[in-house]
This record gives sequence, structure tokens and C-alpha cells, in this order.
Amino acid sequence: MPMAPAPVSQAQPDAEEILALVLARLDDDKSEDIVPIDLRGKTSIADHMVIASGRSQRHVGAIAEHLIEALKAAGVPRVRVEGQPACDWVLIDAGDIIVHVFQPEVRSFYNIEKMWSGSARA
Repeated sequence: MPMAPAPVSQAQPDAEEILALVLARLDDDKSEDIVPIDLRGKTSIADHMVIASGRSQRHVGAIAEHLIEALKAAGVPRVRVEGQPACDWVLIDAGDIIVHVFQPEVRSFYNIEKMWSGSARA
């Protein structure tokens, strides 16, 4: 018996659904110091930015890979990635949500939370 064809299109998740997925996936992968930043009204590049740390190059790479797989499985149409395979800073652009996964020393050097949220990290 032939299998039914896969659905042609899946409903695309909205920004809030993508944000919830990102935060849950980062937590599941034991990301550290997860900081979501609301960008609405600050820029048109995205609605939210999420910044997180991994403990090592390997941890950052695993976090990024798992997140990319989860976003694609959820139906996010275009997921762009920069920073692999070096994995000291991986940027994942999921349209309305931008995710930065850093090694701690790189994160503290760039301190992008200060730039986007207006407050310095402790």
C-alpha cells in the first residue's frame, strides 16, 4: 500500500512560539546564563535575541546543533548559522529570533547584552 505524501507545508510558528522553543531547548541542553532580550521597538532585525553560554567549544557546538535541529523540526522556514565549526561564538538566525551561544570568555569580551538591553552583565 503506498504511503500518503507528507504535508506540503506546515504552519510556521510565530515569534513567541519560537522564543519558547529556543528557551526550552537551551535549558534542556544545560546552557548557562540564558538571557532573553526583547528587541521590539529597538530594531527591525528581530523581535527577540537570546544569549546563552556553553562550558566549552564542544558544549557550544552541541547546543547549537540541537537548537538548529529543533528549529527546523518546528517548521522555522529559514535557519541561518554562523560560527561553526569554531564554536567559540555561534549565531543562529531564526528570523524573528536571533540566538547567540558563546563560550564564557568570548561572551564577557563582547558583552552584547549591554549593547542591546542597556544594562551590563554582572
